[in-house]
Amino acid sequence: MPAKTAPGQAGDWLEVHSPGGGPPRRGLILEVLGAAGHEHYRVRWTDEHESIYYPADGAVIVPPDPEPR
Repeated sequence: MPAKTAPGQAGDWLEVHSPGGGPPRRGLILEVLGAAGHEHYRVRWTDEHESIYYPADGAVIVPPDPEPR
């Protein structure tokens, strides 16, 4: 799926690309925090660790895959 340019929503995926070119870190957005224009996210990363993430360069919001029909 293509990345979103709008702020993420709960259920979207967050991919954070490393400046060194390694594989991106991927996490599921559980909750959107902050006011419009200053969003940050509670994220459960694929290693099951949860944290608050403030978007920065190298971060991409990816919508969830559509459900199979």
